[in-house]
Amino acid sequence: MKIALVTGASSGIGRDISIILNGMGYKIILVARNKEKLEEVQTHLKDSEIYICDLSQRDLCVKLYEDIKNKYGNIDVLINNAGFGLFGEFYKTDLETEIKMIDTNVVAMHILMKLFLHDMMKINKGHILNVASISGFMPGPLMSTYYSTKSYIVRLTQSIYEELKKAKSNVKISVLCPGPVDTNFNNVAKVKFNLRQKNSMEVANYAIKKMFKNKLIIIPGLTIKISRIGAKIIPDKIMAKICYKMQERKR
Repeated sequence: MKIALVTGASSGIGRDISIILNGMGYKIILVARNKEKLEEVQTHLKDSEIYICDLSQRDLCVKLYEDIKNKYGNIDVLINNAGFGLFGEFYKTDLETEIKMIDTNVVAMHILMKLFLHDMMKINKGHILNVASISGFMPGPLMSTYYSTKSYIVRLTQSIYEELKKAKSNVKISVLCPGPVDTNFNNVAKVKFNLRQKNSMEVANYAIKKMFKNKLIIIPGLTIKISRIGAKIIPDKIMAKICYKMQERKR
C-alpha cells in the first residue's frame, strides 16, 4: 500500500493533489482543521483517512507524526501544503495572527519534513513536496510575513535537496512555487488578485508530474517563470517597489 500524507487538504491545491495521488493508487491521509471540508474531499477518494489537526500547535504536529508512524510505519509521499497569508502594513497587522502564520507555514512544515524525512532516509525512498510560492523569491511589502515564510520554505528545500544529492539518496524533495491560484487563500488573506489566477487542479497536476520527475523548483506557468527571472536580475530595492505597487492593487 502506497501512502501519501497531505496537509491543508481541505481545499485548493491540497484537495486537488489528494485527488490526483488517490487516482494513482495512493491511500491519502487528509490533514486539516475543518472536519466537514475534509469529509467533502473524502467523497472524491477511494481510499483515505481524515486526521483533524491544528498545525499551528507544535506538539500536535509531533503527535500527527507519531500517530501515523505507529499506524503505518512509513509513508511514501509527504505534501506540506498547509498555510495562509495576511495583508497589511507590518506595523498594523495582528501579532498573534502572524505568529500563527509562522507556526503553520514554517514550523509545522519544518517539523513534519524533518521527522518523516528521517524515516524516509532509513528506507532510502520517498517524495516530499513543500508548497511555497513565487513570493518566496522576492520581498513582499504589505504581505511581509507571508513572503518571508515562503522564502524560508524555498531556501530550506534547496538546501536539503543538495544534502540528499550528496548523500546519493533515493529520497526526493521538491518545492512548488505558483503564482496566484484560485483557492480559499484570497479570502483568508483578505486580498483580491488582479492577475489571472490559475486553476488549482491544473497547478496540482503540474506539481505532481514534476515532483515524480524529481524537479527541484516547480513553477507553473510561463508568466510566473518570467517573474522569477525578473526577481533574480532586478535589484532588491526596485523589486520591493514593484511588489508594493502590485500588492497595493489587492486592497
